[in-house]
Amino acid sequence: MTEHELIAGLLKGDESAFKAVVDTYKHMVYNTVLGFVQDTDDADDVTQEVFIKVYENIGSFKQQAKLSTWIYRISITQAMDLVRYRNRKKRGGFILSLFGANQELIYEPADFVHPGVLAENKEQSAILFKAINRLPENQKTAFILQKVQDKGQREIAEIMQMSEGAIESLLSRAKANLKKQLFNYYQSL
Repeated sequence: MTEHELIAGLLKGDESAFKAVVDTYKHMVYNTVLGFVQDTDDADDVTQEVFIKVYENIGSFKQQAKLSTWIYRISITQAMDLVRYRNRKKRGGFILSLFGANQELIYEPADFVHPGVLAENKEQSAILFKAINRLPENQKTAFILQKVQDKGQREIAEIMQMSEGAIESLLSRAKANLKKQLFNYYQSL
């Protein structure tokens, strides 16, 4: 099916079109989400949520961008919503612990290693992903799309709805921030 046929089928509620969309984009969505949430179970859950959003919101898709670009946007939004939720929960747990309520609300991701990382690079990968998590949201998004998803600046600009110059600046700042963080980490060893 062509992209146009997939969209037309989704608009009609055609199950085979929806299945084709899921089959076509499930790995892209999962890998994108995994780069943000860094937990395979959460990535599975968010991936399902993304496809539910695609199905429910296909009527609002204006077809000004490619379907894959729109799905990337939904994936990033859903993943970042979960990350923000975790961070709020984490802060709430910290505040509760200050007042003596010892409830386990704090979420600390385990040392995450992306499934595509070679065994001999797992330790460095875990350190890198911790540093990536400390980046501001836009820098993190641009960096993950470029380095983990292997997207070019033009496509990242479309996905993030920014100019290519803004993406170049975000990537430059992300790399500088990572370099500083990793330098400080290795300096302290």
